[in-house]
Amino acid sequence: MNSFAYEGTGAPDGARRPVIGISAATTSIKVAIFDMEATFTPQQFIDRVAAAGCVPVLLPPLPGVEAAVRGLDGLLLLAGPDVDPASYSAPRHEKTAPIDPRRDAAELALLDAALRSRVPFLGICRGLQLLNVLRGGTLHQHLPDIVGHTGHSPGLREYGQQPVRLEPGSRIAKILDAERATVPCHHHQVIDRLGEGLAITAWSESDETVEAVEVADHPFAVAVQWHAEESDDDGPFLALAEAAGHAARARDSR
Repeated sequence: MNSFAYEGTGAPDGARRPVIGISAATTSIKVAIFDMEATFTPQQFIDRVAAAGCVPVLLPPLPGVEAAVRGLDGLLLLAGPDVDPASYSAPRHEKTAPIDPRRDAAELALLDAALRSRVPFLGICRGLQLLNVLRGGTLHQHLPDIVGHTGHSPGLREYGQQPVRLEPGSRIAKILDAERATVPCHHHQVIDRLGEGLAITAWSESDETVEAVEVADHPFAVAVQWHAEESDDDGPFLALAEAAGHAARARDSR
């Protein structure tokens, strides 16, 4: 994969390239000698979206950002901090990491707008958890308490390699062209009670934790618990680009 190659399948020759909104984070950074607040998205996500033939647009965690969905052909929600357990009416576990209520609110609003508008959506890690919470589901806040091991997140900067079983005929099985795969994981939270209208389409083979879900009545709304950006398989990003391309052409033809 070449960075910014624009060689993907998001748009046929001569068509405009689909616009994919990517959730961004705001934090304190240091640039040269200056300390400042900055909004950013890891470059690898921008590269993956661009290489799939789409135009990436960063979406800052601001009130009202969901209005941007009207100009998007697809939405990508990324990994990040733990979701505030107050959003699913649960007390905070001692292992729940520092939360970002501003980002939670902005991304839940973005996701709600995208699903209502039938905009194609791909969620990665936290993106899956937000989808479940939006649909009224809950999360296990510290997975090792449930499964008795740290295989899903073996170290601070390490990814666990999880064998997963995929639901035959599901979108994610078609995207990966497999019924089993080994995927890079780094998470300590996972779906507990499944949200309304969601279908589980992948499970960990080692402990049956949920590894992917899909919205049953949506043209393309897929979320994976693993870090798709750390895999050599571009399938999830290409599938989002293809769905966004269809959405762009349908909108432009109206």
